[in-house]
Amino acid sequence: MLDRSAELIQVMATKTPDQISRLMSISPALSELNYERYQSWKRPLTKKRARAALLAFDGDVYDGMSARTTFSDEDFDRAQQTLRILSGLYGVLRPLDLMLPYRLEMGTRLPTEKGRDLYQFWGDEITNTLKADMKKSPGDKVLINLASEEYFGSVRPAKLGVPVVAPRFLDGKGNGDAKVISFFAKKARGVMASWLIREQITSVDRLPEFTGAGYEYDPDNSTDAVPVFIRSAV
Repeated sequence: MLDRSAELIQVMATKTPDQISRLMSISPALSELNYERYQSWKRPLTKKRARAALLAFDGDVYDGMSARTTFSDEDFDRAQQTLRILSGLYGVLRPLDLMLPYRLEMGTRLPTEKGRDLYQFWGDEITNTLKADMKKSPGDKVLINLASEEYFGSVRPAKLGVPVVAPRFLDGKGNGDAKVISFFAKKARGVMASWLIREQITSVDRLPEFTGAGYEYDPDNSTDAVPVFIRSAV
C-alpha cells in the first residue's frame, strides 16, 4: 500500500513543525523529529534504512508480544501469514514488511483529497486487504480483533464476510467490579497475539484456553463475539 502512503507523506511534508505539533498535540521536540521523518521519507524501503514492522513499533501491545526476545524464525513466518498491523500511514502491514519510523495516528484529523480524516482517506482499502489476506490464511476464517477502537474504526466488519471476535480483558475481584484497565488490557492483547502465533492456534474454539498474563476465560460473561478474560486483583 506504499502508493497510498506516499500520498499521505506528500500532505505531511507540507506541514511545518508547528502545524504538526498542533495537528497531533505533541511537543515541539517530537514535532521537529517527525517533520524530519516526513521530509526524508522515500522509496524504496531498504533494510539499510527501514525495519520490519513488528520490530519497529513500541508500546504496551508490542511489549506484551515480546517478539524481539521470544519469536523463533518459524514464529515470524507464521506471524507473516496470520497477523496484520493497522497503521495510519501504511494502512495494513504484515509483520516483516519494512517501514520507516513515523507518527500518524489513525484518529488524526488530517484533511486530504479523500476526505476530512484518515478513516475517509483509507475508505474500504484496509477492509479489502484484510479480506483478501484471510482467504489465504490457515485455519478458521475468523478475524481476531486485538486492535484498539481507534484503529479498528478503519475496518468495516460487515464487508469482511467473516466473523469478528474481539476479546475483552478485565481486571478486578469479580465481574461485578472488574473493569478494563487500559495499560493492562493493551499488554494482554499483545500477549494473546503472541500466544496465537507461538501455539499455532488455528481454531477460535481454542481461545478459552488462553491464560497469559494471569487472565482466565470467564464463560458466564462471554459471548461468541466477545470472549471475556478476567484477572483477579492482586
